[in-house]
Amino acid sequence: MNKPPVNIQDSFFHALKTDESLVEVVLINGETRIGRLRRFDRFAIVIEISGHEDLIYKHAIASIRMSAPGPGTRPALPATP
Repeated sequence: MNKPPVNIQDSFFHALKTDESLVEVVLINGETRIGRLRRFDRFAIVIEISGHEDLIYKHAIASIRMSAPGPGTRPALPATP
């Protein structure tokens, strides 16, 4: 059986968009942007920052992480000892 390839990037972005989580985007020039992910495609993401939308090309991104959980997120699992 041939399994379709897993697209980790799309799954990650879709979860951030659905949860309306705040995301911290660190660019390769060192700048940091914090906002909500609104749209994404193969080449770019759109994040909303203070009511304005910024288009950021993926080749300019060093890292992305969830900055704070959104209203629809599940609580974090407790740490295991």
